[in-house]
Amino acid sequence: MYLPPHDPHVDDPMRFKPLFRIHLMERKCATVECMYGHKGPHNGHIQILKKDEFSTKCNQTDHHRMSGGRQEEFRTWLREEWGRTLEDIFHEHMQELILMKFIYTSQYDNCLTYRRIYLPPSSLDDLIKPGLFKGTYGSHGLEIVMLSFHGKKAKGTKITGDPNIPAGQQTVEIDLAHPLQLPDVENLRDFSELSRIVLEVQEQVRREEQEEEHRQEEEDHSQQAVSQPAANPLGGEGAEGEETAAGAEGTTQDKAPASRPFVLPMGVISRNEDYPRTCRICFYGTGLIAGHGFTSPERTPGVFVLFDDDRFGFIWLELKSFSLYSRIKVSFQNAEAPSREAFDEMLKNIQSLAT
Repeated sequence: MYLPPHDPHVDDPMRFKPLFRIHLMERKCATVECMYGHKGPHNGHIQILKKDEFSTKCNQTDHHRMSGGRQEEFRTWLREEWGRTLEDIFHEHMQELILMKFIYTSQYDNCLTYRRIYLPPSSLDDLIKPGLFKGTYGSHGLEIVMLSFHGKKAKGTKITGDPNIPAGQQTVEIDLAHPLQLPDVENLRDFSELSRIVLEVQEQVRREEQEEEHRQEEEDHSQQAVSQPAANPLGGEGAEGEETAAGAEGTTQDKAPASRPFVLPMGVISRNEDYPRTCRICFYGTGLIAGHGFTSPERTPGVFVLFDDDRFGFIWLELKSFSLYSRIKVSFQNAEAPSREAFDEMLKNIQSLAT
C-alpha cells in the first residue's frame, strides 16, 4: 500500500507499506501471507472476484492485536499514519476526525477489496498532464486526488476519502472557460476583494447556464415543429458549434500568461505555509463540501490556482481554506512485477488451491 506523506508535507515522497505477500512453490503451488499488524507474516487468502478486482482476507486476525489493547493500537497507528502523538493534537475537531478514521480503517483487519485504477488519458491541449496528486484537506490530513480534463472542464476526483467526502466523489471542478484575473499582491491580501471577484464570475456562470438551457429548449421546440429530414441539418449545425467552442477553448489555454506573484488572502487557512509564491493562471471553480457521512453535500465557489506542471491549489471560499496539491511521481517499482499474464495465472493457482 502506498500512503501519502505526513501532513502537511505534500512534496515528500509516498510511503510504502506491505499488506500481503505470495510465496510461489514448485508444481504451481502457492501460499498467501498477511503482513498486517506487528507480529510478523501469518496465514491469509486471496480471491479473484471479477476483471480488475480481487480481495484479500486474513485468516489469523489475532496477529493484528496488541497487548495494550485498542489504545496502544490507536497510538501506534497515529505515529505511523500521521507522524505524531495524541499529545501533539490540540484541536478537538481534528482529534474527532482522526479517531473516526482509525475506527473506520481498523475494522476491516486487512480483509480488503482491490480495484484497478485507470489513469485519465492525456492530450496536448491539457493545461498540465493529468494524473494522481497529494492534497492537503485541513484536519483530514493528506488525500489522493486524480486530476482529469474534459473539454471545458477539469475535475479532481478523490481516490482516498474521509468521513465527510468519500472516495469516488468529485472534490473540485474547474471551469476552464472562466479564467480569473486576480488583483495585484497587495489587494489580493484582502479576502473581501477576492470574494467579490469570484462571486461576480459565479453569477456570470449562472446566467450563461440559464441562457444555454433556454437556447436548448428553443432548439428542442424547433425540432419538434419540423419534419425529421429538416431536423437533421439542425443537429449537424449544433455539433459543429460544439466543436468550434471546444477548439476555441484549446486556443484560450495555449495563451496562458507568464508566472505572476501570488499570496493567500488574510484569513485563509492553509495547512502548508510553504506554498509557491508565483502562479501561472487561475480559474473559477467549485469545491464539494458536506457534513459527516456525506450529508447535505453542496458545491461551493472557489479559485483554482495553477503553480507549475506538478503543483496546483484550490481556495475554498466558503471555508476560507486552501488546499495545496503536488503530483505523485512514484514509479511503483518496489518489487519486480510479473507480466499481467503471469500474475493472472498466479492468482488462478492460489484460488484453485484454496478451493
